[in-house]
Amino acid sequence: MTAGGPRDERKQVLRPMNTKTAGYLILYGGFLIVLGLLGYLSNPEKAKTALVTGGTFGALSILWGVLGARGVRWMSPVAMMTTALLTLACAWRASVGWRAVLDGQSEKLFAALLLTVMLVASVTMLPALFRSWKPQPTATSQSEE
Repeated sequence: MTAGGPRDERKQVLRPMNTKTAGYLILYGGFLIVLGLLGYLSNPEKAKTALVTGGTFGALSILWGVLGARGVRWMSPVAMMTTALLTLACAWRASVGWRAVLDGQSEKLFAALLLTVMLVASVTMLPALFRSWKPQPTATSQSEE
């Protein structure tokens, strides 16, 4: 192997996101925005983070879906990482919310439910994003015999 030369003839490239996954990502983003809005409307004084979380991650997911549908190759890993971050945040916040509900704070029930729905939606989205992220080997040119 020479310095600066090709390391492996079986190079891996990211494939563009398929339009079905991009469409799901756009729907998922819209769903997150609606859930964030519902969370905010349920308690406007204390639920600003619901609007920020749902709105920000929802808008990003819609953007990733649009760019993915246009064939931007790096959208799959970006969308998967963003969704994974939201999944972790929702898992943490939902567990805190459910713990508060179990401790008798019934006013936290709606927020815990919304966070759980966001968590389920995010976990459901991850396998499709993972499948669209997996690199595919490039075809190597074969010399004619």
